[in-house]
Amino acid sequence: MDRSAFDRLFDMTGRTVIVTGGTRGIGLALAEGYVLAGARVAVASRKADACERAAAHLRELGGEAIGIPTHLGEVDDLSALVDRTVAEFGGLDVLVNNAANPLAQPLEQMTVDGLTKSFDVNLRGPVFLVQAALPHLKASEHAAILNMVSIGAFIFAPMLAIYASMKAAMMSFTRSMAAELVHDGIRVNALAPGPVDTDMMRKNPQEAIDGMVSGTLMRRLATADEMVGSALLLTSDAGSYMTGQVIMVDGGGTPR
Repeated sequence: MDRSAFDRLFDMTGRTVIVTGGTRGIGLALAEGYVLAGARVAVASRKADACERAAAHLRELGGEAIGIPTHLGEVDDLSALVDRTVAEFGGLDVLVNNAANPLAQPLEQMTVDGLTKSFDVNLRGPVFLVQAALPHLKASEHAAILNMVSIGAFIFAPMLAIYASMKAAMMSFTRSMAAELVHDGIRVNALAPGPVDTDMMRKNPQEAIDGMVSGTLMRRLATADEMVGSALLLTSDAGSYMTGQVIMVDGGGTPR
């Protein structure tokens, strides 16, 4: 490998990335990382004002960015997100399925509406967003899909059965997508964060947060920025021989 090839490993210059749930937390950190790596980024979330604020912030970092209001639970929004991104930037190279609904219901109190809402946003939306993006990803020479799952997909998850099961299903879809799309030159991988210091995490009772922290070897929450390196690995040329994989970024908390 020469210097030129090395410098291109994590370089996303000229590539277009969609990040759902991209206006805060892990999604915004990933969007920042992609912009700083040279990519054009479309951030999507439900609120139009949040989308515009995030896009303006990304442009202040020196990147090309737009915000597109999108509800992952509304199937019609998915094609619109892809179409607007392609109309603005001319194509699509990377799709990051990060948006999620963290609904928690004890088994005895689980409702049909709760299960359906989680399914719509955490599983159905991401799967059909991939479908909508496929024609453009197939045309890319650097196509990659990153599905954000969770260590909840791997561990006992009291109170989180709905969320954890949807993430486990998304991990299964990741593997099936990887097998099905490999002949189209599209790599598909997943990233499974452990406990991360985000708005979503801070909505938990402190005792619950302490319990999650104590379950990690590193005994702390991650920062959202600590997800960026792994995401770039899985979606840049640095990960060109990786597909159908899931990387756990969990402070050493899961495989024990």
